[in-house]
Amino acid sequence: MSHEVIRHATMDDLDALAAIEAECFPPAEAASIYSLQSRLSVYPDCFWLLANGDTIISFINGFTTNRPDLTDDMYDDATLHDPQGEWQMIFGVDTDPRFQHQGHASTLMRAVIEDTRKAGRSGLVLTCKNRLIGFYQRFGFIDEGLSSSTHGNVAWHQMRLTFDEA
Repeated sequence: MSHEVIRHATMDDLDALAAIEAECFPPAEAASIYSLQSRLSVYPDCFWLLANGDTIISFINGFTTNRPDLTDDMYDDATLHDPQGEWQMIFGVDTDPRFQHQGHASTLMRAVIEDTRKAGRSGLVLTCKNRLIGFYQRFGFIDEGLSSSTHGNVAWHQMRLTFDEA
């Protein structure tokens, strides 16, 4: 019987996270182990992990900021994180290839959305490739068109999920 839990990351997870990141993205797009280490040292609470025992199945990471749009400088500069930020940026949605297409990323994304809502933020922002627009639209993200991002020399769409004012 599997027992999956959602938790935040610690520095002990760094090697496993870097290995999954390298499996999920081409080298030009993947966060380096140094970038992940920097992110973990500043905002470990902005890393959500779906794990089964010691096995990390999927993870989502990003940071919070008052800047409304996701820009390339955010990926490698952890100092831009603002703990009181209005927007939860999503830098990566990674699932170990052995566990892909089983709903794990969806389970984790729902948890991230719920935590972001509970934190009183305005919403979430991410960029994705054209083929993933429909996946994120299922969670209520709106496609805002092509992003200014040139990360990895790829065309990215900026997607935003805005919470309605209570």
